[in-house]
Parts: sequence; C-alpha cells; structure tokens
Amino acid sequence: MNMKRILAGAAGLGLLALVAWGLWQGSRPQAEQIQGMLEARETDVALKITGRIAEVAVQEGQKVAPGALLVRVDSPEVSAKLAQATGARDAAQAVADKAKHGARGEEIRMARAQWERAVVAQDLAAKGFQRADNLFKEGLLAAQRRDEAEANLRAAEGQTRAARAQLDMVESGARREDQAAAAAQARQVAGVVQEVEAARAETTLASPVAGEVAKVLAKVGELSPAGVPVVTLVDLADHWALFNVREDRLAAFALGREFDAVVPALGPQAVRFKVIGSSPLPDFATWRATRSGAGYDMRSFEVRARPLQPLAGMRPGMSVLVTLPATAP
Repeated sequence: MNMKRILAGAAGLGLLALVAWGLWQGSRPQAEQIQGMLEARETDVALKITGRIAEVAVQEGQKVAPGALLVRVDSPEVSAKLAQATGARDAAQAVADKAKHGARGEEIRMARAQWERAVVAQDLAAKGFQRADNLFKEGLLAAQRRDEAEANLRAAEGQTRAARAQLDMVESGARREDQAAAAAQARQVAGVVQEVEAARAETTLASPVAGEVAKVLAKVGELSPAGVPVVTLVDLADHWALFNVREDRLAAFALGREFDAVVPALGPQAVRFKVIGSSPLPDFATWRATRSGAGYDMRSFEVRARPLQPLAGMRPGMSVLVTLPATAP
C-alpha cells in the first residue's frame, strides 16, 4: 500500500515537473524566422515606333545575347518617308555638285563664242563709224548718219562687255556664298535621311542586354504602339533578396552586415548574404503598435541583400529564410 502511494506521489511530482518545464519553455522567447524573396534585374524592351508585329523571334525561357533579334515590325509609313527623304537628298546633292563644279564645257564654249561674235561686231561698227566720220568731215555725209554710226559703235561695245562678263562668270563658276548655301542644304536633307533610316532601324527590335526572356507580350499581326513593352528580359546574374523587416529587428540587417540564409528551392545549405540597402515601406498598414495603451508605432523596412556568390539555378520569386535569435520579451 505504501509502495503504491510512493509511486503515485512520484508520478504526480513528475507530471508537475513536466508541466512546469512546459510552461517555462513556453515563456521563453522563441527564435524568429523572416521570409524574403529572390529578385533579379528585369528590363522591359519596347518599340520606339508604332508598327504591326511581323515576327516574334524569341519565346519565354530562351536565353539571348546583346543584339539578338527579339521582334520585327512592319511600318509602310517609314518606308515611304525614307523614299521621299532619299529623293530630296539626291536632288540637293546634285545642286551642290553643280554649284561646286561650275558650268559645263559646252556652256563655257558657247559663252566664248558669244563674246567673240560681239568682238567682231564691235570691230565692224568701229570701221563703219570711222568711214562715216571721214565722210562727215569732208561734207559728204549728214550729221544724222554719223551719229547713227557712232551709236551703233557704242551699242556694239556694250554687247562686247556684256558677253565678256558672261564668259568670266561661266568660267569662274558659282559664288562661294551660293556654293556654301547649296552644300548646307545638302547636309540638311542628308540629316533628314539619317533620321528616317534610324526610324527604319527601329523596325527590328534587338536585345539591349544579355538575359533570359521572362515575358513575350507581342503577337504576330498585332499593332504595337510606340513605348509599350513587347518583351521582358531578366538578368539572372544580377539578383538579390528582399525582406520586410520590422524596425525592432532592423539592427540585424544593418547596411553592410552579412548573414546566413537558406533558399529551400536550392537545398538546405546556408547562403551568405550582404545587406546593400534598406528603405521604409510606404504602406502605412505595415505599422504595428508596441503596446495597446502607449508606446510607439513600429514600421517595417524593405531590406535588400545580395549573395556573396552567384546562386546557380536561382529563379525570381524563390523564398529566402533567415532565422534570427530569440529576443527578450
């Protein structure tokens, strides 16, 4: 009988000790686990001109190098503007070449023939005036006829000077000012052609960076407006982790501090991260009161941390777990 009482007492004491130990363990501060998410650099690639999608050269999950063709569009408007600009450029260049090179040989020979004809006519007029003047002095010719012969001579001399000036102008070519104006006009139109050619180059959209195709928003036959992304690229080599941390735990994520975390999708091994930045979240719903009656509101911060070594096999959206030591209540 006594043995049963002793055993019952011992069992009661053991149960009491177990309950006390459980209450003590429950009252101890527990370690806290913070969950974050992996992110990678994304680039939204958009067209600079409006056009109809003619070809989509990539698909989601495909790796591309810088300069790789992503999308090709068809823009008849750009082709028409290029034809117009090219014609205007050729015409302006022809005018500039003409001003630079001067008159043709045929035009120079024609002007010289006109001057020589004027010289012969002037000589003939001079001889006629000389005969008329001699006859007038001998009283054999009226003054009116002498004056007419003199007028013919003066007109012939004017014709000779005009023909000579025309020949000099043709031989010397266009003025420097005209040549400069024609050359400037040619350069202006050439600039228009370059602008249209740049627009035509935008009908083939190339990848600006190396990465993996995350999203393909373009479809063949659709009309894509300028500035609207058609492909999203992600650079898996440029990745980091994001955590939402309450400010009472922010000391563990000070700028430049390193910590260990686990990426469950990549295995149980710990990964070393380094904090590269933090900023308060703008959402007021992240506030948390420290005590119901008094105290202060606790905000949450977005912490960015980069792995010290690139994570092979990482994908944006993978979870990152950080276990923080227990704190006093």
